Amino acid sequence: MPPDGAGAAPVLELSGVRAAYGRIEVLHGVDLAVGAGQVFALLGPNGAGKSTTLKVISGQLPITGGQVCLTGRVVNGAVPERLAQAGVCTIPEGRGIFPSLTVRENLQMMTFSGRPRSMIEEQAYARFPRLRERRRQVAGTMSGGEQQMLAMARALTTDPALLLLDELSMGLAPLIVDELYEIVGQIAREGISILVIEQFAATVLAVADVAGIMLQGRVVQVGTPDEMQTALSGAYLGGGG
Repeated sequence: MPPDGAGAAPVLELSGVRAAYGRIEVLHGVDLAVGAGQVFALLGPNGAGKSTTLKVISGQLPITGGQVCLTGRVVNGAVPERLAQAGVCTIPEGRGIFPSLTVRENLQMMTFSGRPRSMIEEQAYARFPRLRERRRQVAGTMSGGEQQMLAMARALTTDPALLLLDELSMGLAPLIVDELYEIVGQIAREGISILVIEQFAATVLAVADVAGIMLQGRVVQVGTPDEMQTALSGAYLGGGG
C-alpha cells in the first residue's frame, strides 16, 4: 500500500492529455494520477493507447493538448533527458539491456549516475539474487525473466521517483511473471511510484493499488483492483493480440 501522503500532489498526473502520430490523434483526453508509492495498473487491449501514454510521460512523444505534471509541476515539452533527471525511468517492452555484455558489465554501465560500482552491484544482487549467480554470463544468453530482472536492476540504480513498466509479462512464463510482480510490489513499498501497462490483468491486479481501463485512447474507468476485476471482460482484455 502507498505510504501516508494525504494532501500531497500526485507524483504523476495527466489531465486531458492528447497526442497524435502525424494527423492521427491516438490519445483523446487522458486523465490519470499516480500517488507516492502507488502501483497504478493501466489495462486495456492492444491498440488502446497504453504504450503511447508511456511515450508521452517519458518525453518521447509531444502532447497536443492537456498537461503532464510531475509532483505538481507542469513538464509539457520536456525532453527525455530532463525527465530522467527529474526521476522518471522507463523499462520498455523488450527489456532495454545490452545483450552482448555480461550482467556485471551491464550494471557497470550505470556508474554514470555517480554511484560506485560496488554499491550498484550490492543493491542489484540483494534485490535479484539470481543476477549474482549470472553475473559473469552474457546477458543475451539468459532467460527472458532474468533479462527483465537485469533491466529492472539497472533502472533502479538511478533511484527513480517514478518507474514506467511496459508489458512486463511479455513473452514470459506465468511463474516468472508472478515473481517479477512480487518484486514490483516490494519496490513500491520502498516509496517508488510505478505505472505499469499490461494487456493481461490477473497478476498485476494482485499488487496494484489503483487500476484503470484504457480503450480507444481514453481512460474509461478507474478504481480499486477488485472493482476493475469485476469490470473486466473478454471484450476488454481477452485474446493475445
